[in-house]
Amino acid sequence: MHEYSVVQALLKQIEDVAKENDASKVTKIVVKIGVMSGVEAHLLEIAFNTFKEKTICDGAEFVMNIQPLTIECQECKSVSKLEKIHYCCQKCESINVRVVDGEDMFLMSLEME
Repeated sequence: MHEYSVVQALLKQIEDVAKENDASKVTKIVVKIGVMSGVEAHLLEIAFNTFKEKTICDGAEFVMNIQPLTIECQECKSVSKLEKIHYCCQKCESINVRVVDGEDMFLMSLEME
């Protein structure tokens, strides 16, 4: 389960941001997880809740925003959010598409004290 290593990297990033801002506690963490990021949201939450204890994030609220796969058609320039993972333009059915969002995981915001 690679979610544990993802959480360890996330906690390191959070601690660095908190230190840069002279914060002693993090009360809320918001992450964006793309459906094609390879991260299982429920496993990430379990891992985060396990590893946050006795860190600057102990007691923090963990919010995960799941980002659907978003593509842009290179033929008709239409942008579509896909409900099913099907790399095809929903407007003109071209397969000449570019992924715009939904493949990454990002730390979006922190609330700190």
